[in-house]
Amino acid sequence: MKWAPLIVLIVLILFFAAMEPRFFSMRNFARIGISSAPALMVAIGVTFIIIMGSIDLSMEGTVSVCAVIFAFAFIAWGGTLASVAWLALPLALVVGGIVGLINGLVHVKLKIPSFMASLAMGFVGTGFALLLTGGDRIRVEDELFRGLLTTRWFGFPIMCYVAVAFLLIAWFIQTRTTLGRNFYAVGGGEDLAHASGLNVNRVRVMGFALAGVFYAVGALLAVGRIGIAETATGSNFMFVSITSVVVGGTALWGGIGGVWNTLIGVLIVNVINNGMVVIGLPGYVQDGVLGALVIAAVVLSTDRKSVTFVK
Repeated sequence: MKWAPLIVLIVLILFFAAMEPRFFSMRNFARIGISSAPALMVAIGVTFIIIMGSIDLSMEGTVSVCAVIFAFAFIAWGGTLASVAWLALPLALVVGGIVGLINGLVHVKLKIPSFMASLAMGFVGTGFALLLTGGDRIRVEDELFRGLLTTRWFGFPIMCYVAVAFLLIAWFIQTRTTLGRNFYAVGGGEDLAHASGLNVNRVRVMGFALAGVFYAVGALLAVGRIGIAETATGSNFMFVSITSVVVGGTALWGGIGGVWNTLIGVLIVNVINNGMVVIGLPGYVQDGVLGALVIAAVVLSTDRKSVTFVK
């Protein structure tokens, strides 16, 4: 089962390439990379939460808030990366971390199940973004910033390399830091983690804050992709990110999986979406296939384990 997601990805690529030769082209792979980059950042944040045995449903609201605040600050501070407007980039990451921190504190301090606390925070984030924008779109037209999409190295836009860089950062956090090891300890058995002296509540709060930072990176890449920040910037990230994490092989009960699994899951989801468009299947078929894929992944991964989202 360890290699099953990678095998599925390879089979999907070969299947769509056989159905439509245009699928197997550098241009089409670049399209897959463009759609995968923001989703990967959000899915990495979700991965840390699920490894802890919790769930986070706040990503859509967090992405929207970060995108909108970034756009407003970027324009107010000069509207180009050549000016002090570049400070809007770290500002967005700070905003994401703060939203995640609040999310974690609501969950831990008020003892509200993580899926309920995060779902509520997601609605709050979406509402706040709507309040800031009044329903309008904020255009970010700086050529330097839009270079995330328009400037290409070896056929792929810069945003793909940015996503890879943050993937490596996430892998370093997961494997080389105490915090990353603590995520697995909490997900592997909260009672045992408590008994070993680990401050589980602090780990959970830090996990949600870290997830918020990665949601913010996803927001920046989403704005860079379309050049617009709006309330709907975070739309659909909930389904795509959680689907990718599950399909990639990260266990819903916690303690198993990681960011490389999530990379494979994101690619599977986006290869399916892209491949079905290329061969001409309608959108509702794509949604149905992804839904069936999630069910299959959960059934195959649970292996008689008891799955819960209330931690």
